[in-house]
Amino acid sequence: MKKEIAELIGTFIMVFCGCGAMTVNEITGGSISHVGVAITWGLIVMAMIYAFGEISGAHFNPAVTVAFAFAKKFSWKNVPLYILFQIAGAFLAISLLWVLFPESTSFGHTYPADGFEPYKAFILEVLLTFFLMVVIINVSTGSKEIGTMAAIAVGAIILLEAMFAGPMTKASMNPARSLAPAVISGNLQHLWLYLIAPFLGAILAVISCKIVKDDKCCDEGC
Repeated sequence: MKKEIAELIGTFIMVFCGCGAMTVNEITGGSISHVGVAITWGLIVMAMIYAFGEISGAHFNPAVTVAFAFAKKFSWKNVPLYILFQIAGAFLAISLLWVLFPESTSFGHTYPADGFEPYKAFILEVLLTFFLMVVIINVSTGSKEIGTMAAIAVGAIILLEAMFAGPMTKASMNPARSLAPAVISGNLQHLWLYLIAPFLGAILAVISCKIVKDDKCCDEGC
């Protein structure tokens, strides 16, 4: 249960800081800025990997957990509990933001930009998660899933993707991170794409690993 609790705490801190930056930026009229929000996401993910990577593998993302199981780096039997605790951490974070900043209308919820068709947002989110998981799967270390040395690489790709794609889709790449603010803020219209696209993108990344490396590149302990 220590691993699952680590996932809950890590996801809570990550979502609270990332969505918190978006929430504060919203209610202060842009004082943090888009660049500031992107940097916040990248830095908090990096910090949480350093904090919990050796304990739980620092997934903090249901799509990453499923992808690791698909890659045989993680047991399928542990997937449901990991996802449950990740979602719980995200909901705790957004609930606290709701208490602290009730004037917010979004709490960092994800949605396509005006004029950006949902199918385009879906494709972009698939690609963003694909890029993220390509980095994760290639710097992960066997049973540790995401080793602490991967923190900089993973934090950097999240910062990069949030920087260029955030204005178009909010660059979620994480079903738990999208689910909680959507439910609490009542903005459910485009939730489906943020629940499906990350899983698809993450699994495609694992498949790409198997294509470009040897057949056992994604097996436990490789």
